[in-house]
Formats: sequence, structure tokens, C-alpha cells
Amino acid sequence: MHSRGKNLLEDYFVPTSLYSDVDFRRRFRMQPHLFNKVMHDICNYDVYFVQKCDAAGVLGLLPEQKLTAVIRMLAYGASANQVDEIVQMGKSIMLEALVRFCQAVETLYTRDYLRRPTPRDLQRLL
Repeated sequence: MHSRGKNLLEDYFVPTSLYSDVDFRRRFRMQPHLFNKVMHDICNYDVYFVQKCDAAGVLGLLPEQKLTAVIRMLAYGASANQVDEIVQMGKSIMLEALVRFCQAVETLYTRDYLRRPTPRDLQRLL
């Protein structure tokens, strides 16, 4: 595990995490299971989000770090500078993750979630 991601994992992503699911929902604006599904889908779509070793064999950033940065920026309208202490990532990496995340979301979810509601959808919602 990359040392920069250790605290984030211990805070939110392990069975005995520091923060509860209620705290997770409040801070991430989604349930942990939804975050994990989106992370899984996006990692399968774009290997940029998968943790890899560099040429020296040092583990890179965790998918949880990249997704946390992106989700926090989108959920709160935060800049990369406001999120960097939480995820321990550089600004350029966070901005690259944001762009790639948006591309992945558009590709993966447009058909089912990012479309105009059908008459049936409207009937169900109203």
C-alpha cells in the first residue's frame, strides 16, 4: 500500500474504519457501496485509476485516492488545492483524474442515467 493512501484507507475504506457509513455519506455525498461500484466500473474502464508500480517498483496512488479527490471536487465545488491535504496528491494528477473521471462517467453511464427521462420515468417520479 502506498503510504500516502494509508490514512485515507484507514479513515473510510476498511471494515474497521475511523468514520462510519453515515460520515462517509455526509462527506462523499453517496453511500460507500455506490462509491465502490463506481470505482470498480471506472477502474475497469480506464487503467489510469488502477494502482500501478513505477519503474523503481514503488506503488503509485490508490484508486480510492484518485476517486476521493474527484468526488470531493465535484461534490463541494472544491479546487484541487482544497483537496490535496486529504488525498496527498499533486494538483496536476487531480486535474487529470477529474477529466478522465468525467469522460468515464459519460461513457459508462449516459445511456442509463444521463439521458432525458422517458414518459415512464416521469410517471414513476411524479
